[in-house]
Amino acid sequence: MTSKAAKKNADQPMGRTDKLPIKMLQDRLLVQLDAAEGERRSTGGILIPATAQLGKRLCWAEVRAAGPAVRNIEVGDQVLFNPEDLFEVEVKGETFVILRERDVSAVAAERLEIGSTGLYL
Repeated sequence: MTSKAAKKNADQPMGRTDKLPIKMLQDRLLVQLDAAEGERRSTGGILIPATAQLGKRLCWAEVRAAGPAVRNIEVGDQVLFNPEDLFEVEVKGETFVILRERDVSAVAAERLEIGSTGLYL
């Protein structure tokens, strides 16, 4: 690599800077965590800070994009997953998480049949 090319690459920020469309591949999902994922309120109204440890806690997120091999989840669904092993990506200044369909524990959507889960979320 020439010194001119090295200097040009050093001046550019890392990651994608152009505005290309994104297509998810295989069984991948692009989800966005709720903005209020940090602090939360208990049912009694007590404010629980984001630093409080509650053991292993699953997270809800909204599906923004899905790959062609995803079968049971659609864009707009709410999914429940384990946040321990996250792969985060920043797209247009927003942070998203990439998951596989098999890493999703539950789906909440109005299109689901009423008797399919036995629960109302």
